[in-house]
Amino acid sequence: MDKLENELLEMICEVCKIKGPVPVDISPTAPLIGPESPLDIDSLDAVEIVFTVQNRYKVRIDSEETSRKVLGSLKSLADFVRTHGQ
Repeated sequence: MDKLENELLEMICEVCKIKGPVPVDISPTAPLIGPESPLDIDSLDAVEIVFTVQNRYKVRIDSEETSRKVLGSLKSLADFVRTHGQ
């Protein structure tokens, strides 16, 4: 994982109140949300993640379809922040 992916993972663990140390063995391409998520993140957590990412990185995640794609994995979220961030 690169620096931004690690930063996002730490932020997600904080926002979603994931207990314990930040998992270091998560693949950047692993699903972030849903039953396959190694972090056990659900759709309510996703709303918090979107809100926090928008505020922290000054990006806009507009539609549900866009947010679903962006939150597909740490890699897709980091790529979106790099591309759309200020």
